[in-house]
Formats: sequence, structure tokens, C-alpha cells
Amino acid sequence: MHETRQVGNDFHTNDGNGPRGARFELANLLFFRLYQCANLLHKTGTKAVESEGLTTQRWAVLGALSRPESADGMAVGDLAKFLKVSRQSLAGVVKHLEDDELIGSETDPSDGRSRRIRLTARGAERWHARALPLIDDYYEQAAAGLSIEDMSHALHYFSRLLENMTDIDSRVELSTPNHNPRGGQ
Repeated sequence: MHETRQVGNDFHTNDGNGPRGARFELANLLFFRLYQCANLLHKTGTKAVESEGLTTQRWAVLGALSRPESADGMAVGDLAKFLKVSRQSLAGVVKHLEDDELIGSETDPSDGRSRRIRLTARGAERWHARALPLIDDYYEQAAAGLSIEDMSHALHYFSRLLENMTDIDSRVELSTPNHNPRGGQ
């Protein structure tokens, strides 16, 4: 017997032959929506800030470096870990921002093998005076119809998912042969 039911705007068929039930179907839909949101965040977020020569990746780096706790800069590895990206994928973004003189780098005084990157005066001005107003407008449009309580609940659940996926990532990294936690070969 095939049973078709609607979850949100999607229809699912459960023929009773598999071990997957409602929890799997909801998780599948949840992660698919997360995937769609991530893709649209990249596409529409980049459109929102492209007039400032930014992309969502550059926006994330400038945002991370603009935090008060990053006033003295961040080691590249720490920034990659904070953003949940590989050092290799971060390298191209950092190079573009350095070429645009929005960030600068220097040798880390506590570890001569590592670089610390920080916002330049030009980067801080571009971020605060020009990018943030565009980002604020984007957030207003993207979060239209969501109350502060709605956003608070969503943040709680996304934080829980992030925590769980970070745990998965840690286990995968530890089980990878020749794993180097500093990101090298």
C-alpha cells in the first residue's frame, strides 16, 4: 500500500518497504531546505554586496575580522576553523581581500610559521560604512515575516545542527589517514 502525504509544499510516498519513516523524511526535507537556503544565500547575498566588490565569502571574512575579539587579527588557521572552511578554500578569498587592500597580514609573533590577518583601515571603512548597510537591508528582506522570537528559535536549532555536524567533521578528520590538524600535507 502506497501512502502519499504532504510535508510543507513537498509530497512524499511511503510504500512501507523501507526502514525510513517520518523522521528520515523530515530530516531529508530539513537538510534539503538548508542546502537550498545556503545556495540562495550565496547567490542573493553576493548580489546584495557586489557593488562593494564583495562576495558572501569575502563578507564572511571581513565580518569575522571586524569583531572586537579579532582586533589584533587572527591566525589563518583560526579563521578557517571559525568559518568552518578549509585553509585551501580560504587562501583565495584572503588573496583577493589583500589585493584589494581590505585586509593585511603579518607574521604571527607567537608562531613565526603562521600569518595573522586583520582588517586594514580601508577594509574597516568599507565594512562599517558601506557593506554593513547593504547587509542590513539584505537581512531585512531575507528575514521578512520572521519575528525576533522566530529568529531566536531558528538560531537555536541551527546552532544545534552546527554543533552536531562539527562533531561529525571532527570524527571524520580523526579517521582520515595522514591527517594533519594544521591543514598541510
